[in-house]
Amino acid sequence: MIDLYTAPTPNGHKVSCTLEALEMDYETHFVNISEGEQHEPSFLEKSPNGRIPAIVDREIDNLAIFESGAIMIYLAEKAGRLLPSDVKGRANVMQWLMFQMGGVGPMMGQANVFHRYFPEKIQPAIDRYQNECKRLFTVLDTHLANNEWLAGEYSIADIANWCWVRTHNWSGVSVDGLDNLERWMLTMRDQPGMQKGIVVPFDLAAQLKDEAEQKKFAERAGSLLQK
Repeated sequence: MIDLYTAPTPNGHKVSCTLEALEMDYETHFVNISEGEQHEPSFLEKSPNGRIPAIVDREIDNLAIFESGAIMIYLAEKAGRLLPSDVKGRANVMQWLMFQMGGVGPMMGQANVFHRYFPEKIQPAIDRYQNECKRLFTVLDTHLANNEWLAGEYSIADIANWCWVRTHNWSGVSVDGLDNLERWMLTMRDQPGMQKGIVVPFDLAAQLKDEAEQKKFAERAGSLLQK
C-alpha cells in the first residue's frame, strides 16, 4: 500500500495519475498548502523541501520519497510498467520526463505566478513565461508530428507532460494551431486512470468553473507567494 500526500496541482496529479494508470493500491492524504501544512514537521519528514507530492511505501519499511518525477520513476519500476527496462527505451523516457521537470513545469508555474497570482501585472514577465511555454509546447508538437507518444511507447513521460500541458488555459497559453499536441492531449485524456487521477484529492477544476471563484483562488495563491 502506498500513502500519497498531495494537493490538487499538476505535480500532485502526476503521481495520482501514475498510481491510477498502474492500478496500484494507495491511500490519499490531503496536504492543505493554503494553510501551510506542507511546512509542518510531520510532512517535512517525508518531503524535506516542503513541497507536495510525497509518498510512503508501507511495503518497503515505510520508505518516504519526495519530488514528483522521482516518485513516478519509483512507482513505474516497482510495477514494471510505463518505463522500459532496456537502456535505449529508458533513456528516451527519461529525457522527456526531464523535459517536463526542467522546462514545462517550471515555465508554466512562472506563467501562473505572473499571469494569475502576482498582485501587480508585470507584462514583460508575463510575456516572457507565456512565450517560453508556447515554445516548449511547439517542441512537443513538432516531436508528436511523427510519434504517437513522447518516448516510443506510452510512458510516465506522457503522464508527466500531460498533467501540466492540460492546464494551459490557466497559464494563459493557447495551443491553437498545435494540432499534434491537441491530438495527443485528447488521446491522453482517455487513457485509463487519467480522469480519476486528476480529481485526487478532490476535483478542484469543478470548484473553479465560476470566474469569481477563480479570482478568489488566485488571490489566495497570490497571498501565499508573499509569505
